Amino acid sequence: MLSLEESLKILKETNALLEGHFVLSSGLHSPKYIQCAQLMSKPDKASQICISLSKKIQDDLDDFDIILSPAMGGVVVGYEIGRILKKETIFAERVNGKFTLRRDFSIKKNQKILIIEDVITTGKSSLECSQLVAENKASIVGFACIIDRSNGRSLIKEKIVSQVKLNIPTYKENNLPKNLTLIKPIKPGSRNL
Repeated sequence: MLSLEESLKILKETNALLEGHFVLSSGLHSPKYIQCAQLMSKPDKASQICISLSKKIQDDLDDFDIILSPAMGGVVVGYEIGRILKKETIFAERVNGKFTLRRDFSIKKNQKILIIEDVITTGKSSLECSQLVAENKASIVGFACIIDRSNGRSLIKEKIVSQVKLNIPTYKENNLPKNLTLIKPIKPGSRNL
């Protein structure tokens, strides 16, 4: 398994972990920004992270039948973990604001499901996926992600298996530390279009 230092090096090399001054989709400001799509766009680096995460999943969670990921961020990560662990992998998409299974994906009664995302902050997307599991009378064996940045504030009460845990501070605009006030803020991310 990769060490924390090795994982952080890969995340920085692939621009999946950036440093500067960022305005997050929540409106909060942060000195670091995570964009796992950058990691996943470099398969040679992504596979190193995903192989290591797969080993942690095998060590820490019970066996399961299907991987379920929220679209968009979890799709490629879920696929890669599914490929490594030889598990069926499906994803949920938002339809009218609610996660739904489409494309003839299904969850059968009593199946065991692993929910995987790229990054877990609040855990909201994973919990929305867990509603699909409950609606289909299946069970969740756990949650996994490349980066857990929840710092204990996740809405997920079960264990989260992650490759990296990061405690990234966030600030309200009227309470920025001096070093951030000196850097022009950037609004990255998929929700800021």
